[in-house]
Amino acid sequence: MKFTVADYAIFVLLLVFSAGIGLYYALTGGKQRTVQEFLLANRSMTFLPVAFSLLATFQSAVAILGVPSEIYRFGTEYWFLGCSYFLGLLIPAHVFIPIFYRLRLTSTYECFQVLQLMAWG
Repeated sequence: MKFTVADYAIFVLLLVFSAGIGLYYALTGGKQRTVQEFLLANRSMTFLPVAFSLLATFQSAVAILGVPSEIYRFGTEYWFLGCSYFLGLLIPAHVFIPIFYRLRLTSTYECFQVLQLMAWG
């Protein structure tokens, strides 16, 4: 199976369309002037869009396409991975995220910067 001219055209149109949306909002971003406003919506979003964003970020196309074939080929022991995801996400959600929120940090890199400042005095 090879890409045809139509496939390449659709692919290029999709990239141009996505880049156009990004450029439009980058140039006419409205009141998104700071990193807090751009990345965190100035901390004014409700839980639902944040949850959908995290779900979309966490699920990749490879996982959506690969998990059914993995289960078909190797059986249901793949579900143990799902259980470990559930347990592995509870700890950061209840330990690290509240700390990041109280410190008003955007990413773990900012946490490392705060720890460096604390270590160096």
